[in-house]
Amino acid sequence: MSSTLAFSTPSEMPAASFERPVDLVHLARQTLGDRALEREVLGLFQVQARAIFAQLQAVTQMQARHDLAHTLKGSARAVGAWQVAEAASFCETLGDDASGWQNGLVQLQRCIDVALAAIEQINRAN
Repeated sequence: MSSTLAFSTPSEMPAASFERPVDLVHLARQTLGDRALEREVLGLFQVQARAIFAQLQAVTQMQARHDLAHTLKGSARAVGAWQVAEAASFCETLGDDASGWQNGLVQLQRCIDVALAAIEQINRAN
């Protein structure tokens, strides 16, 4: 196996973590343990999470909110940012409830901030 792989066999991989801001086990599975690809995917997530959140803050149409939250949920799941995915999923379900929407955005922002800070730590460690 390539020396860039994090684990040589799937049985050596520890269980996934839903408590960490970014589930590195899940990410390693998604990228087949390729560290360079992990960094690239995390970088793309950083850019997309910021961009989508900015759009979510600005948009007023319910369908657009739903679609943006759904997109962010999928991106977060792809990298193992489970808390971001859960908060985005919650935002998906909010209708025209203005106060609920604002509360959902506050929670989503917190989760994104935590995930992006974790990614920055990962980048510094590599």
